[in-house]
Amino acid sequence: MTDTTTASSDRNASDRQMLGITLILASNVIMALGDALIKYVSADLTIWQIFVVRSVFALCCLGAYAYWKRGPIAPRQYGWVLVRSLFLVLTWLSFYASLPVLNLSLAAVVIYTNVIFTTLLSAVLFKERVSVKQWLGVLSGFIGVAIILRPGTDSFSWFVLMPLAGALCYSLASLVTRHKCQGERALTLAASLHVSFIITGALATLLIAGIGVTDTVRDFSYFLFGSWTPLTLNAWGIMALLGLLSASFSLGVARAYQIAPSQIIATFDYSYLVFAAVWGFLFFAEIPSVTTVIGMAVITLAGILVSGRTKPRA
Repeated sequence: MTDTTTASSDRNASDRQMLGITLILASNVIMALGDALIKYVSADLTIWQIFVVRSVFALCCLGAYAYWKRGPIAPRQYGWVLVRSLFLVLTWLSFYASLPVLNLSLAAVVIYTNVIFTTLLSAVLFKERVSVKQWLGVLSGFIGVAIILRPGTDSFSWFVLMPLAGALCYSLASLVTRHKCQGERALTLAASLHVSFIITGALATLLIAGIGVTDTVRDFSYFLFGSWTPLTLNAWGIMALLGLLSASFSLGVARAYQIAPSQIIATFDYSYLVFAAVWGFLFFAEIPSVTTVIGMAVITLAGILVSGRTKPRA
């Protein structure tokens, strides 16, 4: 009986692990597609308009899911949930602001350095023990970043600092989630994030309209400083699709990390880099350079090395 129970438990664990891997792969396909669509509409719409309209559709999807699950949606700790949401808004603001200029695959690989920042901040802020393997991963990650960015050469662009700042903000959001929001439901965190997107987009729009942006500034980055434009039927369809994709991604990733070991899911999370390159090629005929591919491989290796669980120091 004991052997039968153990075998059944092992099968269940294996099934949950495979389901978690499937969820993270599907979620990354969805996320990369959403980011490609945002890059696609960035020439016609402002980031603030996208924030508001997309998140309204996402909240409708999340509301329908909450009604189906019949569960509470209000946060247990409003303060920390708000802090987490603000860090994530800054993450996507930094990342999306770079898309009109950078290739999708390049911006993606830069923002995926977040695992390096997370390891460093965990050791400094929360005194978590970092193994030698993880420190080697951190070093490899910085080497990968240097290969891609090539600072000091003509190939370097200051715009790559935007997704790099986004990676830092994402790491801070991850630490807040791990240490302060573990008791919150995934649905609650997703809904709070999209409410924050709507508030941020609305306030930024009012601020830009109030201060009166000059044509020079608007021409420099219409995506950041332009005014809202009437949406065509095609644009409404894209916004609705973005809302559905965003709601699905946020729930899928949360569920993947709940049902399978975090080290395994974190490793497969790097599949986003592949999917971003695929969508970048299909949408914009982008072909990553040789140095970008090499840097991507080094950063992926770094992520695998540092994705092991860290332990608090005694």
